[in-house]
Amino acid sequence: MNNHPIVVGMGEALWDVLPEGKKLGGAPANFAYHVSQFGLESRVVSAVGQDKLGAEILENFRQKELYGLIETVPYPTGTVQVELDAEGVPCYDIKEGVAWDNIPYTQALEGLAHQTGAVCFGSLAQRSIVSRQTIHRFLDAMSDDADTLRIFDINLRQSFYTKEILCDSFRRCNVLKINDEELVTVSRMFGYPGIDLQDKCWILLAKYNLKMLILTCGVNGSYVFTPGNISFVETPKVQVADTVGAGDSFTAAFTAAILSGRSVGEAHRLAVDTSAFVCTQQGAMPVLPKSLTERLA
Repeated sequence: MNNHPIVVGMGEALWDVLPEGKKLGGAPANFAYHVSQFGLESRVVSAVGQDKLGAEILENFRQKELYGLIETVPYPTGTVQVELDAEGVPCYDIKEGVAWDNIPYTQALEGLAHQTGAVCFGSLAQRSIVSRQTIHRFLDAMSDDADTLRIFDINLRQSFYTKEILCDSFRRCNVLKINDEELVTVSRMFGYPGIDLQDKCWILLAKYNLKMLILTCGVNGSYVFTPGNISFVETPKVQVADTVGAGDSFTAAFTAAILSGRSVGEAHRLAVDTSAFVCTQQGAMPVLPKSLTERLA
């Protein structure tokens, strides 16, 4: 593996329509943006429509110096209606039949796969067969190098997932990121017995031969399971503006730290601190303070 692998966020690119207006969203863009803030080369892979919203996404990416392979396709650009509860936790209404459901697999994408040292993908962009097949082909085209990271940040949304999609993704990833509520859902789907969350994590880690399993539990802290070890970090108490994109920033900081040669414990602490900062800001893509980004310098 070279010293500067490309890190890819792959899947949905969309507008989060929040109470205060629309903000650029989608886990892959959030992830890639925060990775780039830590000084690593990142790319977004998605699709937008031949419309004003699509042009605005591309312009927004340019302004943020966020690079990618964003195809323009004959479908509307994705939007999500986001409503926040009293604690700032989002509830989503995700429109279907949109551009990011139709990400084409191209020669340029194949070339990018060969240069990718880490990719983060989720379940949402796999709700349609076109994007699902593109994601699978990309993962299959990546290097088999032992240091290559295929991160499945499960991100269960509405009813846009099936047991088959989750099974395929578990098999193709070597790092799984999941929250406590998603772990309960997965356990029900896969028929795991009524055992505690940690035991469920050990089962998944062993069954799918994962390098790491990241379990986030909101205010109750987070865990990173690796074969034979657990890292636990408490969640800092902060004044929450909203939690949109906080999980993506966690994954980005963790990935950047691991690729920069930091230990799992160091990567975990940076991820927690980064996510806590993002919770204090509105929207998914705030500029991170140097006190965070310079920890990988």
